[in-house]
Amino acid sequence: MLSQFTFQNIIETLGIMAFAFSGSLSAMQKRLDVFGVLVLTFVTAIGGGTLRDMMIGSLPVAWLKDLQTIFTLLICYLISLFFRNQLRKYKIIMFWLDTIGLAFFAVVAIMKGIQFGFHPLVCIAIGTISGCFGGIIRDVLLNEIPYVFRKDVYASACIAGGIMYFILKSFIADDNLVSLISGGIIIVIRVGAKYFKLEMPSIYRY
Repeated sequence: MLSQFTFQNIIETLGIMAFAFSGSLSAMQKRLDVFGVLVLTFVTAIGGGTLRDMMIGSLPVAWLKDLQTIFTLLICYLISLFFRNQLRKYKIIMFWLDTIGLAFFAVVAIMKGIQFGFHPLVCIAIGTISGCFGGIIRDVLLNEIPYVFRKDVYASACIAGGIMYFILKSFIADDNLVSLISGGIIIVIRVGAKYFKLEMPSIYRY
């Protein structure tokens, strides 16, 4: 079964693609075999969406009902394998893929939370968890400390974008436009934090 091309479906697919490439390239940096790369591609891309659907009670989870997601992941996997030498040269690609996946997954989760009638604070929490979870799984499987648990501006960017979503929603009637602006805010916060070398405050003195 293939999904319809709604705005929500399109941005979710873009988020899936971003995290799929992020997972596969990260796996190849750790020199995993072709099966290991395939596993990292899948779990990084579908981890956040799977947890989101389980939390809001949208079962079975989206990718189990949608062959489009499976085909998209396989295409991303094959592209990563065939162009691995070219893609691995540019480390900044990893940052951008992770940032785009984070933003799109967070926004889609907020939209789904609203559709299920959850309170705005709950929607923001779901968006933050969904946006971060794919990267958490990827990093844990690769024996890395996840970005969200380090000093990187990561989950806080999702929270800020979620808050702006509901502020903008009270002024702008077009939900699609609100979603695009909110996702853009998440991306700008992460990029700005990296450019200006901003980090979350440390509680340690050593």
